[in-house]
Amino acid sequence: MPGLSDATRGRLLFGGDYNPEQWPEETWHEDVRLMKAAGVNSVTLGVFSWSTLEPTPGAREFGWLDTVMDLMHDHGIGVVLATPTASPPPWMGRLHPDTLPVTEDGRTEWWGGRQHFSHSSATYRRYAAAVTEDLAARYAGHPALTMWHINNEYCTFDYGDEAAAAFRRWLRARYGTLDALNDAWGTAFWSQGYDSWDGVLPPRLAHYMRNPTQVLDFRRFTSDMLLECFVAERDIVRRHTPDIPVTSNFMPLWTGQDGWRWAEEEDVVSVDLYPDPRDPLGAQSGALVQDLTRSQARGPWMLMEQAAGPVNWRGVNHPKPRGLNRLWSLQAVARGADAVCYFQWRQSRQGAEKFHSGMVSHAGEEGRTYREVRQLGAELERIAAGTAGRTVTADVAILHDWDAWWAGSQDGRLSGRVEYADVLRAWHRALWQAHLTTDFAHPEHDLTPYSVVVVPQLYSLTDTAIEGLVAHVRGGGTLVCGFQTGVADEDDRVRAGGMDHRLRELFGIRTLHEWWPLDAGETVTCEGFTASLWSEELEADGSADETVPYKGGELDGLPAVLRKGRAWYVSTLPEPEALSDLLAGIAAAAGVRPVLDGLPEQVEAVRRGEALFVLNHGREPVTVDVPGSHHDLLTGTPVTDRITLGRYGAAVLRP
Repeated sequence: MPGLSDATRGRLLFGGDYNPEQWPEETWHEDVRLMKAAGVNSVTLGVFSWSTLEPTPGAREFGWLDTVMDLMHDHGIGVVLATPTASPPPWMGRLHPDTLPVTEDGRTEWWGGRQHFSHSSATYRRYAAAVTEDLAARYAGHPALTMWHINNEYCTFDYGDEAAAAFRRWLRARYGTLDALNDAWGTAFWSQGYDSWDGVLPPRLAHYMRNPTQVLDFRRFTSDMLLECFVAERDIVRRHTPDIPVTSNFMPLWTGQDGWRWAEEEDVVSVDLYPDPRDPLGAQSGALVQDLTRSQARGPWMLMEQAAGPVNWRGVNHPKPRGLNRLWSLQAVARGADAVCYFQWRQSRQGAEKFHSGMVSHAGEEGRTYREVRQLGAELERIAAGTAGRTVTADVAILHDWDAWWAGSQDGRLSGRVEYADVLRAWHRALWQAHLTTDFAHPEHDLTPYSVVVVPQLYSLTDTAIEGLVAHVRGGGTLVCGFQTGVADEDDRVRAGGMDHRLRELFGIRTLHEWWPLDAGETVTCEGFTASLWSEELEADGSADETVPYKGGELDGLPAVLRKGRAWYVSTLPEPEALSDLLAGIAAAAGVRPVLDGLPEQVEAVRRGEALFVLNHGREPVTVDVPGSHHDLLTGTPVTDRITLGRYGAAVLRP
């Protein structure tokens, strides 16, 4: 199966979405000149071009795309060719309203934006397959083609009648019988028992809270239906070009797709990443998404989209300060990216995203954005030979599961303040601030490569996953679990005792009496630190080797943190510094240390292959100890024992 290394051929891809249909043809030649000057070696074409390619049903207008494909090839620029199916033309919704998605309260989502398609619509799928077939047939042998990009940011939910019929088919395949469905959904509660498949619907707007397992299954179904759309188009282009890799871009930590399942169907795993330049934790947010994407790819991955400057969808959209675009791009390469790309090449003058930045901004060739893009392109070319295709290794894995996220995010939970993604970020942040590089893993993955496995929160776990956690500890690994882990099974059925008995035994917990969620602004005091968001009334069974008690309040003297052998349970959310210190200490005891000791707080160090990336996320210069003799690939200069990095400075060191 082809992969990213086949597409890059030992290079780091650099470029972005290019939308020539928005510009007159004379601009295309100017664009190519600027691309070559900036070191661009890859562009993505056709992402939202369906109405240009098929202006009326069945018509095909490929002439403009022929010209652009040839132009790119003539100038040595590869093309990631997209199927245009994320945004159907207006004629499709007008002629075929069955292709339009319906919201949970019965409203139709009309054309005029994007992603206005029903994943279950047979009509949509037929048109999508037809345009994909013709696109693949026409460009299969084109020398500019390096990769296929299917659709864009799959994110559609549909509660309409055609989706309802597909949901019933999906449920029949999953459960087989109505009795099994009724059992899994617990329909004895609130008189919800089904006597006919025809009565089963998506979780549409209801008078009061909807059945949680119905909602959970609908999440699974939606991910699977979108995946069917991807696979259908992927298989078409593969048939025409079996040696050309295929991808579709994820959104960062997006709740709507089971990213583990999707990644297994892609040749190249790619993601769009837009941290807020004003967020003091923006670099950590980026690192989390990069670590997750690398783990889904099980190797090099593709940064499909980022912003060279401001976006246009926040309440206030700030530009990136001088040097930040370069720094965050190098961070992506440090954490495994073999492609650094943008939305988009040239900033649009019309449409909804005219204030979203481009590699060429409205200021043009003389603008700061393009000058910084040129610098970055040259630097990526300098470091490519020492980084492209290399792996990033980690001794720590964070377990993440979309099913557990969906199950734990239902209505009727004990605290609406507990958001799975926020808890995940807090624990990753703690490890990042401890300068520990982490992988992500599914709870049923093989955990033997990791010395330390961290579970910020997995509300639901399968029996297989629980046995894997127990086996990890018994095999000599270290396990650290956060609060409300192992509460429910895969059907969102609460396990006896409020936590699986195997986990209680693993941690030395006799009884979990009550969960004690905390209000906004409320904290609990523990021995040595304060904590927020959550607490639990636990009774230890006497086998724990170490406990950290709550101090004061209703839980005074009860364990906030327990350790039994190599298994730790943390029943609250310690303040950031305390959580970082706790995890750093646990990792050190397991033999896991940062790649560099004594790093300043704002400095990140990651090793990729033989290359050591040292990144200063601060605005002030900083001196970093880097014992030994090195060669800085960015500057071509020798470095011995220490290096000084300026504001947003970076070094890529090799022995």
